[in-house]
Amino acid sequence: DVEAMKAKIIAHPQYSNLLEAYMDCQKVGAPAEVVARLTEARQEFVARQKSSMTSSRDASSDPELDQFMEAYYDMLVKYREELTRPLQEAMEFMRRIEAQLNTLTSANGAPIRVFTDDKCDGIGSSEDDQDNSGGETELPEIDPRAEDRELKNHLLKKYSGYLSSLKQELSKKKKKGKLPKDARQKLLNWWELHYKWPYPSETEKVALAES
Repeated sequence: DVEAMKAKIIAHPQYSNLLEAYMDCQKVGAPAEVVARLTEARQEFVARQKSSMTSSRDASSDPELDQFMEAYYDMLVKYREELTRPLQEAMEFMRRIEAQLNTLTSANGAPIRVFTDDKCDGIGSSEDDQDNSGGETELPEIDPRAEDRELKNHLLKKYSGYLSSLKQELSKKKKKGKLPKDARQKLLNWWELHYKWPYPSETEKVALAES
C-alpha cells in the first residue's frame, strides 16, 4: 500500500535528516527569502515530529527501508555538493574580477563591489565562515597578465588530452587523401539532385563507388 509506505518513511528516524538534505539542495543558489522560508518550514516539521513521537522508536524492523533511507540521504548530500561547486567557482571568479577592477581603479576613490554579501546566501558556505568574514572579503591584488597566463595554463591543462586526440584524428584523415576531382564532382551532382534527402541508400552507394 502506497499510503502505508509513505507513513513508514515519514515515521522513520532518518526522515528528518533526509528532509534537511533535500531542503539544502533547494537552498543552493536560492534568494535569501526562499532560504528563510525553507528553514522555517523544516523547523515547523521538526516541531510537529517531536510532538507526535511515540514510544515506537524501537520498532525499526525494516532493514531494507533503513538501507534505502541511508542511501537516499547520502545521494542528496553528494548532489548538494555537485550543485554548490560551480556556484563557488563562479563566486571565486567574480572575486578575482572585483580585485582586478579595484586594482585598476584604486586611485579613483571607493572600491568597487561587484556583488554584496546577501547575494552569497545559499551557495554552501557555512555560517561560521560568514561570521568570521565580518561582512567583507579581503581581496588580494592580482596582476591581470598573471591571471591571463593562469587561465591559459588551466585551459591548456584541462583540454590538452582532447586537443591531442583531435589532432590525431585530423592527421589520420589527411593521410587518407582527397577524392579525385571527377569523383568529387559526381558526389556534388548527386547531392544537388537529392538535396531533400542527401543520404544515399546502400544500392546508391555501390553505384556511386563504381562510377
